[in-house]
Amino acid sequence: MTHDVIYLDNNATTRVDPAAFEAAAPYFCDLYGNPSSIHTFGGNVAKAVLKARLQVAELLNAPYRNADGVPTEIIFTSCGTEADNAAILSGLAARPSRKKIVTTRVEHAALLNQCRNLEHEGYEVVRLGVDGHGRLDMDEVRRAIDADTAIVSVMWANNETGTVFPISEIAKIAHDHGALFHTDAVQAAGKIPIDLEKNSEIDMLSIAGHKLHAPKGIGVLFVRRGVRFKPFVVGGHQEFGRRGGTENVPSIVALGKAAELAREGLEEEVLRLGRLRDRLEKGVLGSIDHIRINGDLNSRLPNTSSISFEYIEGEAILLMLDQFGICASSGSACTTGSLEPSHVLRAMGLPYTAAHGTIRFSFSKFNTGEEVDRVLEVLPGVISTLRQLSPYWPPKES
Repeated sequence: MTHDVIYLDNNATTRVDPAAFEAAAPYFCDLYGNPSSIHTFGGNVAKAVLKARLQVAELLNAPYRNADGVPTEIIFTSCGTEADNAAILSGLAARPSRKKIVTTRVEHAALLNQCRNLEHEGYEVVRLGVDGHGRLDMDEVRRAIDADTAIVSVMWANNETGTVFPISEIAKIAHDHGALFHTDAVQAAGKIPIDLEKNSEIDMLSIAGHKLHAPKGIGVLFVRRGVRFKPFVVGGHQEFGRRGGTENVPSIVALGKAAELAREGLEEEVLRLGRLRDRLEKGVLGSIDHIRINGDLNSRLPNTSSISFEYIEGEAILLMLDQFGICASSGSACTTGSLEPSHVLRAMGLPYTAAHGTIRFSFSKFNTGEEVDRVLEVLPGVISTLRQLSPYWPPKES
C-alpha cells in the first residue's frame, strides 16, 4: 500500500492482514489439493479448512461441535451478500405457510433488493423505520411481527452510521411469534464482541471476510443447530451438504487467521478505534460549523463516524480529500454513483442540505492518530473552499 494514502474507508473493505495472507499463500501453489479428496494430500487441506472453521466459530463464540469436534453451524459462502440471501430464502422455505418478512429501512442492499424481489413473488415485506439517530422503535417492532411472519432480519450494526441495534431483544420477539431471526453482522464481526452462545435466539448470522482483514470473495453464514436450512447453492456434499461447490481454500484459511487475530485483539482495538473516532469528531466539531454527527452516539461501532457537512456536496468533498491522498466514503460502497442521498440518511429524516454532504470515515487496526491529525489539518480548508462555491452558502437567516 502506498504510504502517503490515508485509508479511512474500512467499512467498504479492509486491507488483508499480512498474517492472513501468509497463512493462505501455501494453499495456492504448494498445498493445492481438493479437501474432498480421499488421499492424504487433499486430507491435509481439509484439516486447514477445519482449523479455519474453528477459528471463525471462536470469534463468534458459536459453541456447538459435533462428535468429531467440528463446528457444523459455520457454513463458508462466497460473500456476505450470498449469506444474507441464503438466510432469507431458507427462512421462507422453512415456514412455507407464512408470507411476511420483517426487516428495516436501513439494511444493506443485499437484503433490501432481495426483499423487493420477493414482494413481486407475493410476499409481504415490512420495513421498520428509524428515528433521527438511526434507532428502531421497539413498539413498532412488536406490532410488525406476528403469526404470519416467517423471518425477521435486522442488521447487527449499520454500515453507514455505525448504529448498533438491540439484536437479542428483537430475536426474542421473533421467537415469541414462531418466526426465525437472522442478522447481517458483516460490519459488527471483528469490531465488537459477538457471542452466539449468550445470544441463543439468533438463528442465522452473516459475515464477510473482507470487512475484517481477510480477502474479498469469502463469507460465512452461521446456521444454528436445529434450524431447518435449504441450500442456496446446490451441488456436492461440501459444507455438510448446505453449500455446494469446491471450497475456496486459500480465502477460507485467510479468513480463519483474520478471525483469530480479531478475537485476540478485540478488547484493545475496541478502545483504540473509539479513541481515534472521537479524536476525529472532536477536531471536526471544534474547527467546522454547520455539521452533524449521525447515528446513535450511545450505541454505535467504535470505528465509524458519519458526519454531515451542510450546504455542500459529499462527492465534491471526497474528490478534494482524494487529492490529499485521503480515502473516505459518502456512504455504502454498494450505492456509489447514485445522485440520491443514502437510503439510510433518508430513513433518518436528514434534510437534503445535510444528507447530500455526508461523509463516512471508518477506521481499522492499521490507522493511526497521526492520520487523524492529517485529516483535521486538511478538512477545514476543503469545507471552506467548497462552501464558498456553493449557491446555498451562507445559509439564510431564519
